Parts: sequence; C-alpha cells; structure tokens
Amino acid sequence: MNMSQNTQNRPVRVRFAPSPTGPLHIGGVRTALYNYLFARRNGGEMILRIEDTDSQRFVPGAEDYINEALAWLGIGIDEGVRQGGPYGPYKQSERRDIYREHVKMLLDAGRAYIAFDTPEELEAKRAEIPNFQYDASTRMQMRNSLTLTPEEVKKLIDSGEKYVVRFRIEPGRDVQVNDLIRGTVTIKSDILDDKVLYKSADDLPTYHLANIVDDHLMKISHVIRGEEWLPSAPLHVLLYEAFGWADTRPEFVHLPLLLKPDGKGKLSKRDGDRLGFPVFPLEWHDPKTGAISAGYREDGYLPEAVVNFLALLGWNPGDDTEVMSMQELIEKFSLDHCSKSGAKFAYEKGKWFNHTYLQNLSDAELAAMFRPVLRRHGIDDSAYTDSFLSAVVGMVKSRINFVEDLWDQTRFFFVAPTEYNPKDIKKRWNVETPKIMKELTQILNALHDFSSAAAEPVVLGWITDNGLHMGNVMNAFRLAVVGECKGPHMFDITELLGKEETIRRINAAVEAIPAPEA
Repeated sequence: MNMSQNTQNRPVRVRFAPSPTGPLHIGGVRTALYNYLFARRNGGEMILRIEDTDSQRFVPGAEDYINEALAWLGIGIDEGVRQGGPYGPYKQSERRDIYREHVKMLLDAGRAYIAFDTPEELEAKRAEIPNFQYDASTRMQMRNSLTLTPEEVKKLIDSGEKYVVRFRIEPGRDVQVNDLIRGTVTIKSDILDDKVLYKSADDLPTYHLANIVDDHLMKISHVIRGEEWLPSAPLHVLLYEAFGWADTRPEFVHLPLLLKPDGKGKLSKRDGDRLGFPVFPLEWHDPKTGAISAGYREDGYLPEAVVNFLALLGWNPGDDTEVMSMQELIEKFSLDHCSKSGAKFAYEKGKWFNHTYLQNLSDAELAAMFRPVLRRHGIDDSAYTDSFLSAVVGMVKSRINFVEDLWDQTRFFFVAPTEYNPKDIKKRWNVETPKIMKELTQILNALHDFSSAAAEPVVLGWITDNGLHMGNVMNAFRLAVVGECKGPHMFDITELLGKEETIRRINAAVEAIPAPEA
C-alpha cells in the first residue's frame, strides 16, 4: 500500500499542534515539516493549532516564536491563529464552550464520570496500593460520581468543590491502533487508566480530550506526530469510539524520535550546548531567566538547508539524492520511506548542507548577505561596490560553511594587517626578504595593467630570472599583503586591492617586521 495516499478517500487535512510552553524544539520542527510535505504532496491543507490548555506552563512570546519559525522555514500554514479559517478558533483556550459540550456528551452517555479526589487522597491511595492506577479495579474505592449519589455530586459541585472528569475505560478489550508507519499495534484496555479529560479548576480540558475533539471538528484526516505520543493512541481510539466517530477517525502516523548525536536517548538542548549546535530554529530569549539559546537562523544557517537536513532525519527519497529543494521534497515525500527507528542527529551533516546551499548562491546574493557581517565588524560597507564584494566572496565561498565565516576569510580586504603571523615570519622572512620586497614594489609599480592575468607572469618571470626561491618570495609577498600565509590566489587579491594599496602594504610590512639576524 502506498501510505502517502489518502486511505480514507477524503480530503487530506493535517495539523501541527504545538504548546506555547517555550521555544519550538527542532524535533517539533521536523514534525511540522513532515505534516507540510505530506499535505502538499497530496493536495491537502496544513493547519496550525495552538494547544494552550496547560495554563501553568504557558510562556509569553512562545506562540509568536512558533509562527515566526515556521514562516522562516517556508512551512506554509493554510489555517491557524493568524490565518483564520472555517473551523476556528485555532487556539484551545478560546474553545472552552466546545469542550464543555463534549464533556457533557460523555457524561450523559456514561462514558465518563466526575471525580472529587484531592491530591492528598490520591497520594494516600498510592501509599496503600502498590502501583496504584485509577481504573476499573480501584475506581469504586474512590470519591466520584460512581460511588456518590447524584444529590451528593450536585451538592459538592454547588459548594465549589474542585473536580475532574475521568474517561471510563472498561477492561477486557483489545484496542487496535493502526499506524501507517508501524502497522497495527494491539493494546489491552486492562493496562489503561481512567485518564482525566477535564479540570474544573481552570475550566479547561486536558490534551487527550481537546486533541480528539479538535481533530474531529477540524476534519483532520491524518495525525502525524512524534513517537512519544504513541502510548496515548489507544486512549484516543477509545475516545473516538465513545463519541461515535470511529468511522471518521484520522489515520495515525507516529514519527521516529530524533536521537542524540552520540550515546543513547532523545535529542535534548543539553546535547546542543555540549556539542555546540542549536536545537531551536530561532534564537530564544527566555522571558523568565533572560538566558539566550542559540538558533539556526542566527547561527547562519539558510532555511532551505535546515529543511533539507531535517527532511532526511527519519525519511529518504528512495534513492541517493541528498540535496533537494522544498518543491523537490514535496514531490518525493512518501510515508512509505519513513523509518520506524530513531534518527541520530548528525549535526555535522547540517553544516555540510549549509555549505552546499551557500555554494549554490550567486556571488551577488552572497555579497548582499555579507554586508550586515561587515557592519557588525565595524566596516562601512557603503564604501564598497556590489561588484567588489561579489568578487571578494567569489574567491573564498568554497571554504565557508556560514556567511559569518566570510569575515575570517576576507578581513584583509577591508583591514590592512598591522600584525603578522609569527610562524610565517620565522619560516618565510629572512635577511634578504626586505630587499627583495622593495624590488618587488618596483616591478609592481611599473605595471600598466594590474590585473591578475597581466601581473602574474611578470612577477613570476622576475622571480625566475633572478634565481630567487619561488616559494619564499611569494609567501613573503602574501605575508606582507594579507598578514599570514593563507588566502585565495595572490594575484586575484592584488587586482582587487589595487596597485597603490598593494605597494603600501608591502612597504608597511618591511617597516614593521623585525629584520632577522644574519
């Protein structure tokens, strides 16, 4: 079976439903990306729903961060808190009336019950019963609407007693979860507890109820989410059945985890801090602590590179293709090629992708991206033409992984050296060097055409004709102009710097570098 096809013969509608409890983890980004690729591949729609029912964990700014991150990555949203749509509101805290109605439906049908147990009472029961679970074997020992009279229940509610609504799960059932990656998984209902669906304390549902109700009302066809949600799938199957929605239940797709680059376990922020890579798409400023966490955008990654890198963590196109645009990913994407096992987060491969995408940019595009870097380093970029900067980046772009790397590779074009690499001085600057460099300035000064093509044969010919050591002379020349013995082709450098600046730098080096002892 081609699992990318719409197995229920209805319009494909997927949703990404993050909680605004902090920055969007890169694992969540991959989940959003796979939802987007699947929707676009099948002519469907992508919904962004904000699941903010956990009021205790809400973090200011997190929702805006999520929207900005998805926009930067090019993950288009068809319906959501910003876009609107026919099935809104798209923020769960604004859907209280809808959830109350559905809680009542379950209570009226006898598929849920009201429980008044306090945290202290629950803790006492846990101490009394090893491995205590609130389920069919224990519920009749607890303080709930199954053990209290209707009058007692009403009296408690009217008096303002806090309560929860629990889903009533009966034992003896084999609950089947059909997953488009993992196949059919069967779970016995005996091991499931009576999960809380609603809390009167904040008049909000828990994830389990809100998730099911919203997916149904928003006509979600496929729920594509992380593997960590797989244990909750049997409960969700039973909830769809309890509401009478079994025939319209979405297909489940549980994606493999993103794993640590080394060792075992799920990728965490601590891994990124330890190994020096971001785990968030954008830089995050914690509003509580003021701590700043690195982001792929601010670290110099191109969004296209991040998307390409993430797409291949847990999925493959069926061939050896690695570099793919968003459109190419959409055209190739199929759940058939998603892995069941976790994917190690090979962050060095992410750098390779960024390098590759930078190479595919034109010199002019890269030069435009370099201008802010120059300004951050105190350079007035308005003093340099687009053609000059394009030529500069064109010389070194094969050596960079990030736009910021251009500064280290090209700073000598903008700042003349005042210090010179000691190791290069020791190796390349001898007692004869100052005299040779002075002669070199005369050769350069006599050139009418200072282009690389014209200057190179003249200088090399002079070195050869005078029986000089080619390596020593050229490296001393480079040391004087660049400040160290590295960089692109020497005569390409001097052509851009121009005759006057090149000669000035050689003379400055002769004055600044101490003459070695004979």
